[in-house]
Order: sequence, then C-alpha cells, then structure tokens
Amino acid sequence: MRLSVIKSIVTVGGWTMVSRVLGFVRDVLIANFLGAGMIADAFFVAFKLPNLFRSLFAEGAFNVAFVPLFSEKLDDKEKARQFAIESMSALFYIVLIFSALAEIFMPYVIMIQAPGFLNDPEKFSTATLMSRITFPYLLLVSLNSLQSGVLNSMGFFAAAALTPVLLNLTMITALFAFTPLCGGNYGYALSYGVSVAGILQLVWLIWQTRRAGMNLGIISLFKLIKRKSADLKTLLKRIIPGVFGSGIYQINLYLDTLFLSFLSTGAVSWLYYANRLYQLPVGIIGAAIGTALLPILSRQIKSGELDAARQNLNRAIEFAMLLSVPATAGLIALDYPIISVLFERGEFSSLASQNTAYALTAYALGLPAYILTKALAPVFYARGDTKTPVKIALVALFGYIALCAIFLPTIGYLGIAFACGIVAWINVCQYAYQIKKHKYHQTNKQFWKRMFAIFGSSAFMGVCVRFAYIYSTRFNWLEGNQLSRFTGLISLIVIGGIIFTPLMFMFKIVTIADLKRLIKRK
Repeated sequence: MRLSVIKSIVTVGGWTMVSRVLGFVRDVLIANFLGAGMIADAFFVAFKLPNLFRSLFAEGAFNVAFVPLFSEKLDDKEKARQFAIESMSALFYIVLIFSALAEIFMPYVIMIQAPGFLNDPEKFSTATLMSRITFPYLLLVSLNSLQSGVLNSMGFFAAAALTPVLLNLTMITALFAFTPLCGGNYGYALSYGVSVAGILQLVWLIWQTRRAGMNLGIISLFKLIKRKSADLKTLLKRIIPGVFGSGIYQINLYLDTLFLSFLSTGAVSWLYYANRLYQLPVGIIGAAIGTALLPILSRQIKSGELDAARQNLNRAIEFAMLLSVPATAGLIALDYPIISVLFERGEFSSLASQNTAYALTAYALGLPAYILTKALAPVFYARGDTKTPVKIALVALFGYIALCAIFLPTIGYLGIAFACGIVAWINVCQYAYQIKKHKYHQTNKQFWKRMFAIFGSSAFMGVCVRFAYIYSTRFNWLEGNQLSRFTGLISLIVIGGIIFTPLMFMFKIVTIADLKRLIKRK
C-alpha cells in the first residue's frame, strides 16, 4: 500500500474544495437570510458548540492516537477490524454520556460559552434551544471521524473527504425545506440541518467501510469492559496527552466566543464569515496534508523507511507553502472585494462587509503558519509522541491569552484574529525547534531557495493585484449587478494567477518534470 503523498493530498484537497465551494454557497445564503444580527449570532454559537468538542473526542486526541495504531495492524486485516470495533465502541459510550449531560445542562453550557448573551435574554434562550438541536451532531461526527480514519489508513481518501459535502448540501436544503416547518425561522432550520447531516454522513461512511472490507459496529459496554483489550489500553494511554492538547485548543475556541459575546451584536458574525474564507485554504490544503501525511508517515516509520518519510515531509511542506502563501497574498490584496461580492446582499450590509474584510486580513497573516502546523504535527503523532504537541499547545494557549489581553481593549474583535495568526507562527517555531532537536527532518539549500522564491513571488503578485483592484475601481468592475461584480472579482483573481504562474516556473518552484511525475503517478 505505497502511496504518493502529493497525490493523496490532491485527492483529499480536491474533494475538500468541492465541499468548500458548497460551503460558500451555504454561507452566502446564510448571510442573505440571517445577515449579522441576533439570530445569526445565536446560530453560530450553536453550530460552533458541537464542533468545539469534535476535536477533543474525534479528529483531535482520539484520531491522532488511533490512526498510527490501526495502520500498524493492517497486515492482519481481521485484527485491525477488531481493534477498530473496540475503539469505535469506546468512543461511542464516552461521547454518548458527555452529550446526554450537555443536553440536560445546556443553559449552563451556554452561560459558560457565551456569558455576554445573558445581557440579552432572547439571544440567550435562542442560543440554548439551537444548541440542543445541533449537539447530537457531536456523537455522529465522532463516529464518522473514526470511520474516516479507518478509510484513510487503508488508502481510501476520497470516501472520507466527501462527507463535508453532505453537510453543506444538507444545510443548504434545510434552509428551504425546513424553514416553513420552523415558523419561518432560518436559524432553527439550519440547526436541524446540522444534525440531519450527521446522520447522512454516518450512513455514507458505514456503507463505505463495508465496501472496504471493514464491517464495523458497536459492542455492548459489558463486553467491551470484559475483553480487557491491551490494544485499547494502549490507545487510551496515548489519548490522555492528546486530550490535554486538544483541550488546550478548545480553550482557545472557548475564549474566542466568550470574548466576542461581550462585544457589540455582529462581532460573532463578522469573525465567522471572515474565518470561513480563511478556512478555505486551511481546509483544502492544511486538512488534506494532515489527513494524507499521518497514515503514510506511520507506515514508513514503522517499516524503517526514514529517508522516504523525510522526503515526504519535505514535499508536503513545499506543497503547503506553494499554495498557502499565494493564497495569503490574494486574500489580503482583495479582502474587501471578496467579502462584498460574496456576502453583501439582503441582510448583510456594506458596514458588515468592511468589518469582515478587516478580520479576513488579520486572519490571513497567520494562514501559512497554520497550514505548516498541519504538516509538522504528524511527524510526532506518527511516532506515537502525543506529549510534544501538548507542550506546544500549552505555550500557544498562554501566548493567545496574553495577546488577547493586549489587543482586545484597543482593537476589539480584530484582536482575536490577530492573536490567532501570531500564535500560529509561534507554533511553527516550536515545532521546527523540536523537529531539529530530535533530528526528525533535514532540509537543503534547494528547499530554502524554493521557500524564498515562493514568498517573493507571492508578495510581488499580491502588490500587483492590489494595484489592479485600485485601478479597476475607475472602471466600476465591481459595481452593478451580481454577475458583473462576480466577473470583476474573478478577473482580478485571474490576473493574480497570470502573474504568479510564470514566476513559479521561472524560479523553478515547480518544474515541468514535477507536473509530469504527478500526472503519471497512480
């Protein structure tokens, strides 16, 4: 099961791009119908709540510990399947108990999550009810994440990468199909859509794992305890440090919402829309790299192919920077026109566009660093080291709190976006130091030449696109109806691509031979 890391990244990234496009359609509709008012703020808190814990129970601590152990057992498929069943059962019972408690005490959860909402009883009660509707998604997405880890470890990246597409399609459908059933309230319709999407994703992944020869299920709690599985004990031991690491990350997310709940109405929404655009390259590039790299590094390190593992990490870093740095330059150069063209209609005003654009620029400054961490963290997880990422996350937490304390009193909601970007670069520096200390990775002159060329070419492209945007305002490219505005924005993006592409080949960031090898790989 030898896989090309770049081809695996492209596979995951391709489906993620489809999902993100649909996500933009969804967010454009949400902006149109909900705008940036009270219902929107309440829904975004309710939507964020189950996703706040998904990293803790699924994509974070559990999955990064599960995937390397499961990958090691794939030589004996039945043994791997039994381990997956035990792991899935343990995850099910843990999250089920947690979810039941959260549903019962939801008002207190919202009180802790968004205490500023207490100043507006209607917003508080709306957020509480919406959160009760969306919270079952946590249990569903946790099971989905484990099954995705199984499929990714076996080399079936496309099936797992398609699940976010189902979420976005279901939420879009819910806006129109469920709203009449919810008395015309779009927020409640979307909340029901989130949980329904989790059910559809679960059905899809059950089918896909069975097709892959991994017929999984849930065994009784009594049988799970009676087995006293050594593999499950090893998994739980590895999870404990990861829980602290993911818990630290969740504290960051919690602090975001807590701080914003005290700011003016709209602040939650401005950061949400900006973050969605920021998450486009993060999701397509960063998540794809992390998803594809972990199982590949795990297998290569287990088999002693350390040179191959180092080479794959080099290629992953280069690929990450090749895509993320130009994306950063583009988002900063075209912050306002992007937000305005995508969201400014219906309930979403020009003031909301401007405030969201400021947040987008602040977030974008940390984009390359955030994506780099997705490539560097698997170096430790693939070796079963979950403690080092915890230490790194702990430093990041204190750095984030300190930066928010400095920024929030002066620049308000923008302080959160700037703090996120700075902390992302602090994380990269920590990972780089630890990797060098343990001699897990080696770079060469060619690698650094490419990095310099990527940053230089991207900066030049960003400046040119910004001047093109300023010049285009004389000809009203971004004025008129929606089609003409969208066409004007696409024209500016195309100009950026025309400028960057020849520079990419001129400085040998990518060569024709590289493209041919990628096309020929199977």
